Amino acid sequence: MRAKFLLSTVVVLIAALAGFAPGRAAAQQVSALADQADEHGRLLLVLPFENQTGQPNLDWIGEAAADILNRRLNSAGFLTIGRGDRLYALDRLGLPLNFEPSRATTVRIAETLDANYVIVGSYVEQSDRLTAKAQILDVSALTLSSPLTRDADLKSLMDTLNGLAWDVARKLDPTYSVAEQTFLAADAPLRVDAFEDYIRGVVDEAPLDRIVHLKESVRLSPAFVPARLALGRAYFANQDYDAAATAFGQLPKDDPNALEADFYRGLSFFYTANYMKAEDAFAFVSLRLPLPEVVNNQGVAASRRNRDGAPQFQQASAADPKDEDYHFNLAVSLRRRNDTAGAIKEIDQALKLRPNDTEAQAFATVLKDPASVKINPDPGKAIPDDTLPLERIKRSYSETGFRQAAFEMEQVQALRLATLPPAQQADSLVKDGEQFLNRGLILEAEREFQSALKADPSSAMAHAGLAEVREHSRDTEAARQEAQKSLTLSPNVPAHLVLARLDLAGNQLAPAASEVSQALKIDPASANARGMKQAIESRGQQVP
Repeated sequence: MRAKFLLSTVVVLIAALAGFAPGRAAAQQVSALADQADEHGRLLLVLPFENQTGQPNLDWIGEAAADILNRRLNSAGFLTIGRGDRLYALDRLGLPLNFEPSRATTVRIAETLDANYVIVGSYVEQSDRLTAKAQILDVSALTLSSPLTRDADLKSLMDTLNGLAWDVARKLDPTYSVAEQTFLAADAPLRVDAFEDYIRGVVDEAPLDRIVHLKESVRLSPAFVPARLALGRAYFANQDYDAAATAFGQLPKDDPNALEADFYRGLSFFYTANYMKAEDAFAFVSLRLPLPEVVNNQGVAASRRNRDGAPQFQQASAADPKDEDYHFNLAVSLRRRNDTAGAIKEIDQALKLRPNDTEAQAFATVLKDPASVKINPDPGKAIPDDTLPLERIKRSYSETGFRQAAFEMEQVQALRLATLPPAQQADSLVKDGEQFLNRGLILEAEREFQSALKADPSSAMAHAGLAEVREHSRDTEAARQEAQKSLTLSPNVPAHLVLARLDLAGNQLAPAASEVSQALKIDPASANARGMKQAIESRGQQVP
């Protein structure tokens, strides 16, 4: 399974994050955790829903269902297989991209991708109402669940699909505690027409048509990040690298898609010979998830700037010793350092992995001919040498692969937390939840706050965090209840401010002023509390 391979490439980073000692013991602990993840069956494949409406203009809803379920279930803690890998599996099996598989073929696709479960579904339309149905196929047991059904008018398509995603999450994990309303609010305020343009832009085969749809989606809903990412991909596929770099650069750096965006942003800069910006983009990704293809590209960009890329190539080849390109690149860099013996060792290893590589063969011949070897007067720099080939860039990004590595890191983090006292577990989870909340990821935030409460039911800050999540999802009564629970456990600023905002929204100025006053007594320097004070006093109500 690809996830197991990725574990070996990031084990040192994971061990450091988890506080494990480096070496074999860390690898064994991480590997054991991966086995636990496999046993729990968290890898999901969502297939496009079947259009049973008889209306071809509604075909896009099938892919829309897969997109929504993928994003929601991934946020819920499952590992979902991306569209690119799904299409790869179909191609590998010799099936057309719009193929509607039988149950037997579905199992073959799932086995190709190592999926534990497959989500299949369909939808019908009658009198402007859409009924969507989903079922869960357990690949190992070969059993199909009873249908999960949602019904609503077409204008409420987003609620229908988000609600269905919540049903699936609860069916897969009955202990899953994130509220349905959080799912329904996850993409707000995404317009249905913007979402339709996004899906059509993703599936359209004509590059220019894809760009037209995606630009319109971004125009209609500028805050919908997946459309910006897809637009960058479309420009990149159309070899408009300047536009691609601009589109990828518009994603927030704390967005879950930022790593993929900066990988392709780095390639876009690389293809336009802007090597300094390319190196910076790859470095942004490698600092967070140092997978070998990213580290390698960072080294290639550095070498194009006449800088030594050998440390990056050594790191990449150590992480994935079976990739010939990393050994090839390291051989070139070692030769620049005047380390001919080391270069010969690496190029020989490259040729063992790919004996028919003519460029590597020619380079090996040069290295082993003393008359052809030039001395680099400054081995710390990539001095131009026409006897040396150029280092090789990695052009492919595996979305699922990156997310698998991140998923395993999250599992190791959970293992580390389990060794802490309950109160410390809760504090750490609350901090993670607050970070998600600040980034607008309310589903992920609620998952962290709920986990904090499982660890320590008396965590006032976890209840305060849930109050903010409920406020974001516009469940005002639940938000008020969570804030009040928080304050009964311990006075705190966030809970008081949730109550203040709710009162202010209801034009209850005196209660709002009282809540802000309490918050300022706890923390007179709180910028949020002082901002709320100004907002209330601007409406004529003094804050005591």
